[in-house]
Amino acid sequence: MYRPSLRMTLAALAVTTALPALADEVNVYSHRQPELLQPLVDAFTADTGIAVNVAFVDKGMAERLQAEGDRSPADIVMTVDIARLQQIVDAGVTQAVQSEVLAANVPEALRDPAGHWFGLTTRARIIYASKERVAAGEVTTYEDLASDKWKGRLCTRSGLHDYNVALLGAYIAHHGEEAATQWAAGLKANLGKKPDGGDRDQVKAIAAGECDIALGNTYYMGQMLADPEQKAWAEAVNIVFPVFEGGGTHVNISGVAMTKAAPNHDAALKFMEWLSSDHAQQIYAETNNEFPVKPGVPRSELVASWGEFTPDALPLAEVAGHRAAALKIMETVDFDG
Repeated sequence: MYRPSLRMTLAALAVTTALPALADEVNVYSHRQPELLQPLVDAFTADTGIAVNVAFVDKGMAERLQAEGDRSPADIVMTVDIARLQQIVDAGVTQAVQSEVLAANVPEALRDPAGHWFGLTTRARIIYASKERVAAGEVTTYEDLASDKWKGRLCTRSGLHDYNVALLGAYIAHHGEEAATQWAAGLKANLGKKPDGGDRDQVKAIAAGECDIALGNTYYMGQMLADPEQKAWAEAVNIVFPVFEGGGTHVNISGVAMTKAAPNHDAALKFMEWLSSDHAQQIYAETNNEFPVKPGVPRSELVASWGEFTPDALPLAEVAGHRAAALKIMETVDFDG
């Protein structure tokens, strides 16, 4: 059966990469920019002799895979956030993978029970707190963010963004939809300004005195510290790892799935398993300022400097199952309005 070449696909996506002419290859559709994966690609090819071709697909990945059907050149999908992974699975364009290596290296809570997706790195949904206006220990739980003491002091991006929807999904899993609705309404009541921008914009707002605390993902601290224009924002805040009452700190993932078409199945499986190895985990986590999923793999020096925390034990598959309810709640309380 005819399969479009990856070069044709890359050309269509306006992405080109100089690739070695090797016998085996793996074709990847990625939500992440290719340069964020390049250190992994180079190391895998050096270790195995298998070439990896990366096509950046910013939007419509599930739809593209559905349109390509069994002629798709893609073997692997790499993306961020459980919502995007689950969307691709729900579109019926992935296949289950049974691997003793992946089962051993990826904790059960960070992989699909049916084997359709596997976490590769984690990031925590934390609180950025003003060094000047928020005392140590003043905020410790997600539940506390709805307290009246934070009225006019909280900033966050859109409540409909995947990161906040996943956090609310976890809240539903812990406390139920009624309590989650009250919590979301409490967060909205405490906002110092209407939700806008990304996570780094909220830290900028703290530095400017517009709010005192903000929800954000951990890796943005690394990105801000590396940017001369944003370093001052990062230096104005502390990282706080809040927990759910009776639980831990909410984490999300970057992850991988094998496509249903996967023309290079065996090489793709080798790549997936390699991504869970100590070597790959260190490279990927350090490149993106994230936490390795494999237990025992050391964090980068910068990430380790942020402190220890206890990840919430909720399986991410359960969190993803509450996505529709979480979106409905955000719309009901008119969070962004």
